[in-house]
Amino acid sequence: MTVQDPNVVDANRNEQAIGLAVSHPTQDVTVVSVSGEIDMLSAPALRTYVTTNLVHEGTFVLDLTGVSFLGSAGLAVLVEAAQESRTRAVAFRVVAADRAVTRPIVATGLGEVFAVHRTLDEAIG
Repeated sequence: MTVQDPNVVDANRNEQAIGLAVSHPTQDVTVVSVSGEIDMLSAPALRTYVTTNLVHEGTFVLDLTGVSFLGSAGLAVLVEAAQESRTRAVAFRVVAADRAVTRPIVATGLGEVFAVHRTLDEAIG
């Protein structure tokens, strides 16, 4: 039997824990779709992806409908994205329908910091 040291981080899991994709449904709307688990290992990849795709003006939508876990590191990325969007004069919206995502947002009061929508069409429209 092998016992794994809980202090050892699996480096192979880092960016593979989440899927990231960008789309532009209209000229002034950028949608970053995320799937998987957003935790302390995957949040840096999300942060980089959000920072790269958050442009000046228009609307930036972070679609979390494919996310199965949203930890505190992921919540921090959402707060940073909301702050950066204000700096860049961008409307920031989050799409979340699953309880694994909506519950931490509600519990921390972040639903008051940025707009949370149940569907992508609602967020864009």
